[in-house]
Amino acid sequence: MPSTTLDPVDPLGLESLLTDTERAVRDTVRHYLDDRVEPHIAGWFEQGELPTLAALARDFGELGLLGMHLDGYGCAGMSALAYGVACRELEACDSGLRSFVSVQGSLAMFAIHRFGSEEQKDQWLPRMAAGEAIGCFGLTEPDHGSDPSSMRTRARREGGDWILDGRKTWITNGSVAAVAVVWARTDDGIRGFVVPTDTPGFSAPEIKHKMSLRASVTSELVLESIRLPASATLPRAHGVSAPLTCLNEARYGIVWGATGAARSAWRTAADYAARREQFGKPLAAFQLTQQKLVDMALELHKATMTAMRLADLKDSAEGVHPAQISLGKLNNVREALEICRTARTILGANGISLEFPVIRHMNNLESVLTYEGTSEMHTLALGQALTGHAAFR
Repeated sequence: MPSTTLDPVDPLGLESLLTDTERAVRDTVRHYLDDRVEPHIAGWFEQGELPTLAALARDFGELGLLGMHLDGYGCAGMSALAYGVACRELEACDSGLRSFVSVQGSLAMFAIHRFGSEEQKDQWLPRMAAGEAIGCFGLTEPDHGSDPSSMRTRARREGGDWILDGRKTWITNGSVAAVAVVWARTDDGIRGFVVPTDTPGFSAPEIKHKMSLRASVTSELVLESIRLPASATLPRAHGVSAPLTCLNEARYGIVWGATGAARSAWRTAADYAARREQFGKPLAAFQLTQQKLVDMALELHKATMTAMRLADLKDSAEGVHPAQISLGKLNNVREALEICRTARTILGANGISLEFPVIRHMNNLESVLTYEGTSEMHTLALGQALTGHAAFR
């Protein structure tokens, strides 16, 4: 006979695989969000704003969430698993929060940490880790998303300086950032630049009318002949592989974050099914509802196991292959979106109300599905890894 009862929220006992430190990260983030964010997040989403971002950034800095998987310069230097667990809790609250932390730590800070000079690291990373300076990452352009090697943003030499011209779009944190990591084409290939946002010629108009990631700041970046010193370049970033390396860092957080949104939707559906009565008994007592809840739980726990395996690889000496990250991103976001859609059917008409988190998660995941690599691009990346043929060329 089993020695313990089955936990319906964690039937495989995956939480027992976490260390005490990782559980502490989970609980600290969860308690902060429950207290400070959950009461307001649906309203922020409905209003299409994140009015307390500056305060949230400082709080996240105090919690050690910003660049938490990086070493030195005020960063927490925690394990990949601890970072993943934090991303799960953030996205269980809202994808916009996890997006902020991912862009800050796994894109902007990671780019400076991996490819920057010591001067750039000393200038920016401690302030960014503390949430005192917000960063953004300028790669996607109006006409170039999945194919960043074709970007049109241009950097040219003028004496000892660089002159940048171009536009970037769908940039998280853009209009509130103090620093932007901008990627541009040069005569020597694609290079990265650390751009203070108060540089003359830089502007970041906010993108409105979004139906997804509404509790998140999204902007364009407009670069109009901005002049930067030679020291603004990321000295160790040469070619498109540099920004793609940064994207892999952020995609890892997405792999975990998607499980948080899915978990929230599943729990909401399970709780609702237990309370809502039809034909004289709760929805949870009907076979079709149980099939939905079981299928959702299966996919959620397979996604969590995938995320845990990637964490093990990331923390190991061998490291994680980009195609393995693609596998996790493709599977976990796709299944999380399906879990939210199924949860919506259990809630019926209530599923479209912001009184419940399901429709908010579902809308947010529509963005997560396509940013930092569409499902099509990750499918083709996996296809190339499995067959040796590059079908997208």
